[in-house]
Amino acid sequence: MMLRNLLLSLTAVALPAMAYDPITLPVIPPDPAIEKKVAETLSKMTLEEKIGQMTQIQLDILGEKGPDGKFRLVKEKLDTVIGIYKVGSILNAPYSYCLDAETWNVIIPQIQEASMKYIGIPCIYGLDQNHGTTYTNGGTLFPQNLNVAASFDTGLCRRAAEITAYETRASDCPWTFSPTMDLARDPRWPRFWENYGEDPLVNALMGAAAVKGFQGDDPNHVDKNHIAVSLKHFMGYGVPYSGKDRTPAYISPSDLREKHFAPYLEAIKYGALTIMVNSSSINGTPVHADPLLLTQWLKNDLQWDGLIVTDWADINNLYTREKVAKDKKDAIRIAINAGIDMAMEPYKVDYCEILRELVEEGSVPMSRIDDAAARALRLKYRLGLFDRPNTLLKDYPKFASKEFHQAALDGAAETMVLLKNDDNILPFKSGTRLLVTGPTATSMRSLNGGWTYTWQGHLTDTYAKDYNTILEALTNEFGAANVTYVPTVTFNNEGSYQDEIVADSEAAIKAAANADAIVICIGENSYCETPGNLSDLHLSVNQRDMVKSLAKTGKPIVLILNEGRPRIIADIEPLANAVVDIILPGNFGGDALAELLAGKRNFSARLPFTYPREINSLVTYDYKVSEEVGKMEGVYDYDARVNVQWPFGYGKSYTTFEYSDMRVDKKEFNASDVLTVTVKVTNTGTRDGKDTVLLFSSDKAASVVPDNKRLRGFTKLALMPGETREVRFTIPATDLAFVNAAGKWTLEEGDFTLSIGNQTVPIYCTTTKIWDRPNL
Repeated sequence: MMLRNLLLSLTAVALPAMAYDPITLPVIPPDPAIEKKVAETLSKMTLEEKIGQMTQIQLDILGEKGPDGKFRLVKEKLDTVIGIYKVGSILNAPYSYCLDAETWNVIIPQIQEASMKYIGIPCIYGLDQNHGTTYTNGGTLFPQNLNVAASFDTGLCRRAAEITAYETRASDCPWTFSPTMDLARDPRWPRFWENYGEDPLVNALMGAAAVKGFQGDDPNHVDKNHIAVSLKHFMGYGVPYSGKDRTPAYISPSDLREKHFAPYLEAIKYGALTIMVNSSSINGTPVHADPLLLTQWLKNDLQWDGLIVTDWADINNLYTREKVAKDKKDAIRIAINAGIDMAMEPYKVDYCEILRELVEEGSVPMSRIDDAAARALRLKYRLGLFDRPNTLLKDYPKFASKEFHQAALDGAAETMVLLKNDDNILPFKSGTRLLVTGPTATSMRSLNGGWTYTWQGHLTDTYAKDYNTILEALTNEFGAANVTYVPTVTFNNEGSYQDEIVADSEAAIKAAANADAIVICIGENSYCETPGNLSDLHLSVNQRDMVKSLAKTGKPIVLILNEGRPRIIADIEPLANAVVDIILPGNFGGDALAELLAGKRNFSARLPFTYPREINSLVTYDYKVSEEVGKMEGVYDYDARVNVQWPFGYGKSYTTFEYSDMRVDKKEFNASDVLTVTVKVTNTGTRDGKDTVLLFSSDKAASVVPDNKRLRGFTKLALMPGETREVRFTIPATDLAFVNAAGKWTLEEGDFTLSIGNQTVPIYCTTTKIWDRPNL
C-alpha cells in the first residue's frame, strides 16, 4: 500500500465528559400517564401487598430438582411465597447449574401467572447478566467489564449491552444486576475485574453507554428488546482497606464525591432505573444504613425516582456482621428508613412480617412504605410488564446468532493489551513452531472468570466445551503440525481456585528444542466475590518457577496473562520477549488471541488500570503529587517513588503513532468557558492500526494536595499507514474543578497543564469559583 498523509478531523466523542456538567432535574423526567397508574394501583393495595413489592426472594426456595435432575417450580411454595406473602420480585439461577432459554420460558411465565392470580401485579425477575447472557446456557458471552474498559470504546460497551438485553428478554427476564461501576483501584480486591478499571471518567462513560445499551433511549418506556439495569455497588465498594471482599472502606469526603460518586451520577443521568447498594461500610457507616448517601445524594439531590435494592442478605448483615443493629427487626428499621426500597432477602419471608410490625408500631412511617412500593410499581410500568408480563424465545430469532457471536469475537480482540514486543517477535510468521503450556492454555474457566453460567464459573469448561481454548485456537490458526502442548502447571478444579497441579518440567524443556517460540499461558482460575480473596498478589510460585525453567532453554518466550486482576510478575517479565494481557475475554477469547498473534488483527487496547511492580507500591495513576518524595538535599533518600510495571493507559501496537501540534483555543479561561483541545495523530508505521488518544490535566497548585494528573477525555481512531488525523476534545472548564476540604466543588485561579502523549499545553484559570450545589 502506498503511504499517504491525509489531514482529517475527528471530534472526541461520545457522552458528556463527567459529573460536572449542568444537571437537569429530575434526572429522569416523569411520565404523567405512568405516575397516574402508579398512584391508582398503590391506592388499591393492602399493607401486605405493598411490603411484598419491597421483597425479593431467591428462585431456589420456589422449587426443587426433579427426577430428571432439572429445576422445577413447586406449586405449594409458589402459593406461599406469592399467594400469602405477596412477594413481588424473584432473582438468580439455581446454584449448581445453568438453565437454558427454553427452561426460563417455562419457569418465569409460571411465576408471572401466580403473581397476576394472587396480586394482580406482575413479578419482576432479575439476573446477573454481567458479561453477556451469563445465566442463560447458550447465550452470547462477552469480555468482562475490565476488558471492555481496555478497549476505550464506548460503542463496543453499548453494543454488548444491547445484545445482552435482547438475549435476556428471550429468557423472559426484564432486569439485570449490571453494570458494575465500582472503581477498581485496589488489585487485591477479588471483584477487580467486574468494573471498568480505576478511572472515574472511564467508568462514567462506559457505565452510561451500558445503560443506553441495556435500557434503550427512553427509561420511561423500555421496549421488549431492552431491560432495566441495576448499577452496582453504590458506592466505594472497590477500595476495601484490607483488600478483601465486603470489608470496610475509608474514603475521604472529597474522593467519595469527586471520584466514587461520579460514575453513578453519569449513569443515572442517562436513565438508570435501579441501583444496588455496597455490601460494606464507608468510614464506619454501612451504606445500607446511610440516609445521606441513599436518600439525600440519590433521591433528594437528583430527584431520582428509581428503585434501590440491597445486595445479597445485606440488611441481615447490619446485625450479624456490622453490629449497628441489635437484631433483624432493628436492622430492617434502619435500612428501610435510610432509603432501601427492596430487600434481597433472599431465603426467608419473615422480612415481610417484621416490616409489617414496624409499620404498625410506627417505627417505619407509612409514607416510606408507599414511596418504596411506588418505586417498584413504577419500574414495572416502565418495563411494560403490566401489558406484557412475558417475552419468549420464539420472538427473538437472533438469540446466539452468528451476528452476536461475531460481535463477541470482535469485542475480545479489541480488549487484549500488548504490553511488550521486543524485536517485534509478534506477530508470529507463518510456519512458526510453537510450544504451548501453562494452566490457562486449556481452560475456558480462565477465559471467562466468575459470573459465567454459575456464580463461581466453576462449570464453565463443561458448558463452554464447544468454544475454543487458547490451545485449540492456536492449533486451528497455526496448524496441528506447528503447535505442541505439554502440561507443566495446571489448575486443580477439585479444590479452590488457587489450587494447582505441578508436572515435571523436563518434558516441556525437551519439547522446546523443536519449537521456535514458547507460548506460556499464565494467570488465574475463575473466582467471584469473597471466595476470590487472596493473601499474596504475586502470581503463584509454581507458575513463576515454570517460566524460569523454560527461559533456560534460550527459546523466545511469549507470556499470555489471563487474569482478573494484575498479579505481580516482576521477576519473570524480564525473561519474556513479549507479554499480552488478555484479562478475561470470554468464550471467543482464544480465537481472538490467535488472530492477533497471527497478525490477522492488530492490538489496540490499553490498560484501564495501573499494573503494579511491587506489593508495597499499589497506586493508581491519579496519585497525589506528594506520593513521590524521593531524595531530599542534605538528608537521605526516602525512596517514596511511584514504581509500576506498566502505567494506566499503556498498550502497544504492531504499528506506531506520533502526536503533534497540540493546541487549546483558550490559554486563559474561567469557570463558564469551554475549552477546545486539538492534536494531530499520525500512523508512522507500516500497518493499519487503532490508537486510543488520552487527554490528561494536571493542576499545578491547589488548596488541597492535587492529583498527579486526571483523565479528561478519550477517543479511539483508526489510521492507515502514513495517515494523519486531527482529534478534537471539547472540555467544560468545570471538569477541572475538585472538591475542596469543606466539601464544596471548587475551580481555583492558577496554572494547569493539559497533555496528550508527549504533547503539553499550559493554561491559566483567571478566577476562583466555589459552587453550593452538590453536583454543580
